[in-house]
Amino acid sequence: MTESDESDPICALCGRPIPPDVPQSLHHLVPRAKGGKKGPTVLLHHICHKEIHASLKETELARQYNTIAALQQHPRLAKFIEWVARRPPGFLSRSPGKPGR
Repeated sequence: MTESDESDPICALCGRPIPPDVPQSLHHLVPRAKGGKKGPTVLLHHICHKEIHASLKETELARQYNTIAALQQHPRLAKFIEWVARRPPGFLSRSPGKPGR
């Protein structure tokens, strides 16, 4: 794992830096399948992105959780953010669970 640098981008969900060698991805705030193909996106750690999709269904993302603030308020994601904040920026793990749990 790489240490973070001040120039590293910041994950929109957890607020930790994203080192260049750490998997990252763009999250469509409104899922592409629900009309968000050309909508706004945010850069996230891949682990954070996986947790969003493990926690919420596409319909929930489109209707209720289409902003970072709303995502951060979701109970499961709030616990995840608190947990992952104690990990180094390069931390990798699998996100268990199915959507909607």
